[in-house]
Amino acid sequence: MQTQVINATEYRNVTLAVLSESKTNPRRTFEETALKELAESIRSQGVLSPLLVRPLTENGFEIIAGARRYRAAQIAEQSTVPVRIVNLSDAAALEAQLVENLIRSEIHPMEEAQGFRALLDLEDPKYSVEQIAAKVGKTPAFVAQRLKLSDLAPAAVEAFYADSIGVGHALLLAKLPGDQQEQALKACFKEVYANGDKPAKILLPVRNLQFWIATNVLLILKDAPFNKRDAQLVPTAGSCADCPKRTGHNKLLFGDDLGKQGDQCTNPTCYQAKVDAHVAKTIAAKPELVQISTAYGVQQEGSPVLPRNKYTAIRDDRPKSKDDAKRPEFKECKFPTEAIIMEGSDVGTIHKVCANSTCPVHHPKQTSNRDDAHWKAEQEKQRHDQAIANATGLRVLSAIAAAVPVRLLKRDLIFVLEKLVSVLDESRIETLARQHGIRQKRDEGGIAKTLLAFMRRADVGTLSRLMVEPTILHAASRHNGTSVLKDAATLYKVDTDAIGQKVKQEFAAKEKAKKEPKHVAKAKKAA
Repeated sequence: MQTQVINATEYRNVTLAVLSESKTNPRRTFEETALKELAESIRSQGVLSPLLVRPLTENGFEIIAGARRYRAAQIAEQSTVPVRIVNLSDAAALEAQLVENLIRSEIHPMEEAQGFRALLDLEDPKYSVEQIAAKVGKTPAFVAQRLKLSDLAPAAVEAFYADSIGVGHALLLAKLPGDQQEQALKACFKEVYANGDKPAKILLPVRNLQFWIATNVLLILKDAPFNKRDAQLVPTAGSCADCPKRTGHNKLLFGDDLGKQGDQCTNPTCYQAKVDAHVAKTIAAKPELVQISTAYGVQQEGSPVLPRNKYTAIRDDRPKSKDDAKRPEFKECKFPTEAIIMEGSDVGTIHKVCANSTCPVHHPKQTSNRDDAHWKAEQEKQRHDQAIANATGLRVLSAIAAAVPVRLLKRDLIFVLEKLVSVLDESRIETLARQHGIRQKRDEGGIAKTLLAFMRRADVGTLSRLMVEPTILHAASRHNGTSVLKDAATLYKVDTDAIGQKVKQEFAAKEKAKKEPKHVAKAKKAA
């Protein structure tokens, strides 16, 4: 029997045959167990809440809200269900349908996102984020974050619906550009091997993904060398101030992520394009700028970029101690000039340097009088003092490393270490390797590669200690090494005076042994 409807606005019971589900229903997933439970309830008590429907044709209705009840009634083999029939336009039907479904707690977050997006896209009535929030009883920030889920890449949507990732992971992924999401999705998991089988993927906590994003994607805009308000630097990108990919542009979405760092860029590709454009523009305006790298090495043939050992950076701040005042970077000369960093850290920033190889202050020539006894004694004393300082420093570094607690996951530690080692020069990599008894083999491709291989085999405790050591070595290469080591020693409660005293005693004992006649030394060994 078919029920004809011409202009109905009423409550009635209708057969299931005259009902059809709406194609615009935001709900896309129906949990089978929950449907069966609802069907059992319907068998015993019937459908207690009428379905909201509108006339579809003269012989049927479209379900605006109540698709779960409709499906459960089919499972329960009910012949009729109660409905509330309302005449609605397409826009009004969509509005009612979305609001009705979005206030239900069991709806999937992705379905919420799609529903909010459909409401926001309506032309009549026109909704704002705040109005949607008021309709569904949520905060504007909640609605803004759910709306962002509609920007998830297909692979992330699939993982989210499959419950492979949680809503916290999905929200973080959705804030990234599409080309970054797939790589970030991989960072949500770690592979665990058991009994030689295929690796199993284990979902990591949301904080791990936050760390990965902060390390690999987010860039602090206050540290950018270019003018953030220059819309013509890269015309296709426009001004950072107006960019929706800037965290501060949408505080509803990024409110929890701003923190002490302030505005951050979520698009590394765009950021790098602006850095490159800024460097090119600066050099064009000031062709006399010296081009420098913060890395040590040999200058490439034909390259104008000077490596770190070809210039001395000159600091504008005052030295904090007499020892600092003796350091080259605090000394003045007749040849200071401006330089722009082209490679390494802080690319695009301007610094004052001395790159004149004839400068007696920053590039002093070694004396050629090798026979001068006083000169030799002075050189020997300097080598002796430096040896003690180096040995003391290494002992302090080891003691600090021993005090480092085990906290981060192994995967995170290896990642950070690989990045740290990549910015160290070869001499510091060798120092770090010696600290852990690592020796390079001919077939292992260099000490850095050997060190990285050691890291991947090391346990979490060793990796935690390793992470502190290269951090200190890298900081010492750019600042006052003694001060950096002292700060670390204070943090980890290492007694540097005691270590220094012990090293001096050991050196004194070695020097005394060298001066003793050979027969006396042999007699002591025999005793």
